[in-house]
Amino acid sequence: MRTAGMTISMKRSLAAVAALVAVSGCTAQAVDADGKTPPPARNGTTATPAPTSTSTPEDGKPDAPAPKVLWSRGDKGIDVREVQARLHQVAWLITAPTGTYDARTVDAVKGFQGKRGLPRTGRLDTVTWERLQKMTHKPVAWELYPYGGQPAARPDPRCMTGRVLCVSKTSRTLRWMIDGKTVSTMDVRFGSQYTPTREGVFSVYFKSRYHVSTIYHTSMPYAMFFSGGQAVHYSSDFAARGYYGASHGCVNVRDQGKIAALFAQVRNGDKVVVYW
Repeated sequence: MRTAGMTISMKRSLAAVAALVAVSGCTAQAVDADGKTPPPARNGTTATPAPTSTSTPEDGKPDAPAPKVLWSRGDKGIDVREVQARLHQVAWLITAPTGTYDARTVDAVKGFQGKRGLPRTGRLDTVTWERLQKMTHKPVAWELYPYGGQPAARPDPRCMTGRVLCVSKTSRTLRWMIDGKTVSTMDVRFGSQYTPTREGVFSVYFKSRYHVSTIYHTSMPYAMFFSGGQAVHYSSDFAARGYYGASHGCVNVRDQGKIAALFAQVRNGDKVVVYW
């Protein structure tokens, strides 16, 4: 019958197509959501694309990198002195700068950070440093060395001959010099803007070991007068407060041992040079 013949013909056609498919190796391939064909898996089955991580913080923004740490505990140098001086200006560090990032500096930085909502790490990072700079001024020399210790400045040319008390206002130091050679060096302090220490070349004209000021009624041990009432002498206030105070015009010395030795060597008539 025609129906049976058609059935046999169709079966033959389908068998031919199947054979062709088997020979050519063609397979049906899946596509992903983007219409792309994923690579075949090793076992011959279609590979499932690996999920892509799209995790982000809750606010939807990537985390900002941590600020760079500039100085931390154990660091030393002039930069650390500046950090400490600035912390002193805002009353977070009571002690004077030492140039060493110690435990007190760590505590001061933590306090400063916490007050301003910054992480209390105790390390001076770029964000903390920027905030500290905005709140303070650049320290001058005496703020970096409030209790002395600053290197002595180069002697003035007028100090290079004879016996000279060579006093530098720049480095706040006194050199005792004989014929151009430095015998001893010590820290000194000067008068305020209202009672300035005079500058120029003078001579020691009077010495008084246990002198007491007739104007201010304060003790002036080992006084060596060189200009009116101004003298080089020991100051217990300078020893206690450093450069956070000032004299009434005299040249204060904080080291009692050094000023005592100097007093014993200096003679009336020796030169005194006060310069910047």
